[in-house]
Amino acid sequence: MSRSFAHFLRHTTIISIQVIILAFAYGFLGAILYYGSIYPSERVSILWKNHPEELTMVVTLIATVLSVTTSTLFTISVKEALRHRISQPISLVHLSAGVALSKGTAILRPEYIQLTTLTLFVFGVLRLLTAGWTTLLTPTPFSLPINMQGYELDITGTAFAAELLQEYENQGFTDIRDDAFEVLDIGGMLSGIAAAGQTYCLPGTFNFNGVKYNISTQGIVPTIEEYSGSHAIPGPNGTRLGFSGGNVAVNTRPMPGNRTSLPLPQGFSRNYSMLQQGLTANVSCWPISNNTQYALNMNSTIVYSNAAADNDSIAGLDLWSIVGNCGANTSVKQEYVTMLNASGDMASSSGFLPSVVCPGPTAMTQTSTNLSQTYTSFMILSQGFNKYRFLNASVCEVTPWFTTVRANYSNDLISSEYISPTPFGPENILLLSFIAGVAKFQSISSQGLMSSTIGDTLYSIYSSTTTTSIDDNLGNQTQVYNELEEYWRGVVEFSATFLRSGFMAEGSYSSGIPANLQSTVNGTVYISTIGWTSSWRSATYLLAIIPSTIITILTFACALYSIFKNSHRTTFDASNTLHVIMASATGDLDLRGFSHEGIVANEGVEVRLVESKDNGEMKKFVKDV
Repeated sequence: MSRSFAHFLRHTTIISIQVIILAFAYGFLGAILYYGSIYPSERVSILWKNHPEELTMVVTLIATVLSVTTSTLFTISVKEALRHRISQPISLVHLSAGVALSKGTAILRPEYIQLTTLTLFVFGVLRLLTAGWTTLLTPTPFSLPINMQGYELDITGTAFAAELLQEYENQGFTDIRDDAFEVLDIGGMLSGIAAAGQTYCLPGTFNFNGVKYNISTQGIVPTIEEYSGSHAIPGPNGTRLGFSGGNVAVNTRPMPGNRTSLPLPQGFSRNYSMLQQGLTANVSCWPISNNTQYALNMNSTIVYSNAAADNDSIAGLDLWSIVGNCGANTSVKQEYVTMLNASGDMASSSGFLPSVVCPGPTAMTQTSTNLSQTYTSFMILSQGFNKYRFLNASVCEVTPWFTTVRANYSNDLISSEYISPTPFGPENILLLSFIAGVAKFQSISSQGLMSSTIGDTLYSIYSSTTTTSIDDNLGNQTQVYNELEEYWRGVVEFSATFLRSGFMAEGSYSSGIPANLQSTVNGTVYISTIGWTSSWRSATYLLAIIPSTIITILTFACALYSIFKNSHRTTFDASNTLHVIMASATGDLDLRGFSHEGIVANEGVEVRLVESKDNGEMKKFVKDV
């Protein structure tokens, strides 16, 4: 092998290794930018998460090896270039700068600011190599956002109205107004209680069908499989209006995108933010005395009396006939039964809070809705007696709205907030009737022989959030009305959740929800994992590979210089202190002393290396004349 070829091969190897290392850095960064995120397998992710100290040690070790290799190749290339350069005239200060670069150090000579700046710059870049590689190679925890798309039941249009009508007919309901639907009354009650307490920052979690909702349901059903609740198969009559719990179909899937060929990680945790269809209500309550259009008329008849009853027995029962004047010459009758004491009166510790729901749609035939009036809301008339006397005769207007809901799924809990409301239209009259029916059933079932769930809810929340007795605020019922409004809002939202659950339950549709009953669901899942992401670290990664890029370019320049100056290479090593001393002692250098002026003068002296022509054993520095 000739000397020239060996020389060429040596520098080609240096360039190749540097280019391979730099190509790895840019290739790795390019993969991150192209795919958006790179993450390991589940097993490796868990290993990295559970052993952060060991992970840091391994990454630092790899970064150190790469940075040492890069800096070593650079210093070798500088040393080789300097061997060719010193055969030509060169000032001692430039020689000193070259020696400093070949050792990875710097010179500090204010008189030569350019050389000082150059060597300091290269010195700093070399020191940043390890930090750059560590930054690029260290995996960090991040949230991987993935788009979610799917569909759910659309209850807003005429298609669902037809489905609901068919279900009414199948159930044998011919007059909606006179039928209250007994739909999991405990669910509606608990939803109302949770919603009423939320206004005054009382914590509350509402559970339905194995799903936990924060405060209230906002009229939604889960659109995420792991939050869908019960997986039991509903019975043959356990769907739609007969729903009593079971698996609710989920039709939402992740949409990773065209560039994501990696399988989605399970992740340490998953949080979802979904836009889906909901339903809520605007409820406003005020005293009946302020509006003569509405009124409550009450009559009671003792239907059972036992004067000899002891304290543990029922002494009497009172049948109440409550007639609500709903305005427009419309009245609604509702009956309740309460317990009497031995004196024939309602006990002072008892409470009576009747409610009348009005007016609702006027009629429905077996084949179509025959409506003589369009309704977008309904009224609830209420009044409290005995321990509920804090609630005067009142009217609440309930106006349901369709909404777009942002539902957040996190830590096994669904938290929702509505974004935009849309009022009901004429096509939604059957749905309004259903909601009114649920409210009617709640108003009936909440009143027992001695107490009312609604009344106890208002009393308890008031007592938990104020320092005064509720009876001290007669005539100033703002808080009581706020609680009552939120209670009925929670009941309305639950009715929509129940209805969606029943119609989306497994078995409700043999081939899935028909296309004309589908409402689009969109959102994002945030998968917590560990790896590399470009979403917020791309600029950091680019900065991290700048030091390697600079050193590679300088190495390439030095290697090319050595290749083109091949004929002037010497075995003299300017970075070797002994070589410099021997060459200086052998040469006839007439230099000045170590005073400041002398050192400055000596730095400007130009020298060159002269070798003996026989075997090159004699090497000396001589002044260039």
